[in-house]
Amino acid sequence: MNIHEYQAKALLKEFGAPVSRGVAVFSAEEAEAAANSLGGPLWVVKSQIHAGGRGKGHFKEASAGEKGGVRLARSVNEVKTFVSQMLGSTLVTVQTGPAGKQVNRLYIEEGSNIVKEYYLSMLVDRGTGRIAFVVSTEGGMDIEKVAHDTPEKIVTFSVDPATGLMPHHGRTIAKALGLKGDLVKQANDLAARLYAAFVAKDMSMLEINPLIVTDQGTLKCLDAKISFDSNALYRHPDIVALRDLTEEDAKEIEASKFDLSYVALDGTIGCMVNGAGLAMATMDIIKLYGAEPANFLDVGGGATKEKVTAAFKIITADPNVKGILVNIFGGIMRCDIIAEGVIAAVKDVGLKVPLVVRLEGTKVELGKKIIEESGLNVIAADDLDDAAAKIVSAVNGKAA
Repeated sequence: MNIHEYQAKALLKEFGAPVSRGVAVFSAEEAEAAANSLGGPLWVVKSQIHAGGRGKGHFKEASAGEKGGVRLARSVNEVKTFVSQMLGSTLVTVQTGPAGKQVNRLYIEEGSNIVKEYYLSMLVDRGTGRIAFVVSTEGGMDIEKVAHDTPEKIVTFSVDPATGLMPHHGRTIAKALGLKGDLVKQANDLAARLYAAFVAKDMSMLEINPLIVTDQGTLKCLDAKISFDSNALYRHPDIVALRDLTEEDAKEIEASKFDLSYVALDGTIGCMVNGAGLAMATMDIIKLYGAEPANFLDVGGGATKEKVTAAFKIITADPNVKGILVNIFGGIMRCDIIAEGVIAAVKDVGLKVPLVVRLEGTKVELGKKIIEESGLNVIAADDLDDAAAKIVSAVNGKAA
């Protein structure tokens, strides 16, 4: 689960991390009061969407102005103008794709005099099972480009959970960033506060880009991006309350209601599979046969008829889907349950695109019998290779 910048900064402030003062606004009418409360003389008006690259992005609407999704304002009137232009407009960045995202809220923040920009992030290192820090002197830039072109400018290290964060970790950050004097102490203190927040709130990623040194000689988190481990959200109702459903795909929201693992993609072949590994293999073989998957969907090992029905409805609700491939290997999951769910869904929503079903494993013969006797126009497949060939051929209007 992701949250907005202003929410992330409010959370970090609870742990004592240095952030700029700011006010979230949801309408143009709130802009003047927000700007006056901050005092100026410099304000930053920031689009709040779940995507990076806002400053270099552009709005689709000409009425939104030519500047990007992050703008400097030098008067209250200019703040009001920017807010009026940006709210409700569609911002396109390198991470949103060409469709962009509508800006429904803005963050007005006091300006900062920046002396130097750095990069600092934390994430869960799956290789070591530890929390890792990633720091670089190249803040405010595309960190992926830095990693590719100048990897020596990125320093990473992990923290042993048995000891937690130690003073030497803070010194490692300070050394990597070339900090001196009191800034070393500040780096040590900041690292401790960020680590405490990361652990306490079950974060999966925390990115500060840029982390700046101000003209007053202080470190400040000028931007903040936080993602949380969705499996731990039951422990944090305060975090769940921050969820912005307008930033999420409607199909993914519906899938979460039924505890389905679903990710929308850009292809034309919908997939319903049990098991993440098999789902990935199914997507790969679809690409091998020259088509693109429309989604990742894992119904899980213990899916019910109701969950399978919901999954099928979610797939068919995608207008980009031109064909559906159901690929089930029944271990814990029984093939007859999948068959009953598919039939129930088809009878409910109809079937307007080709459907290929490959069943194998527990109760497979019963599952096949249920589908055969349903009277539905379903294409049976013997194995995964056969299934992929048939669904791609069907979508392309060719005989399998």
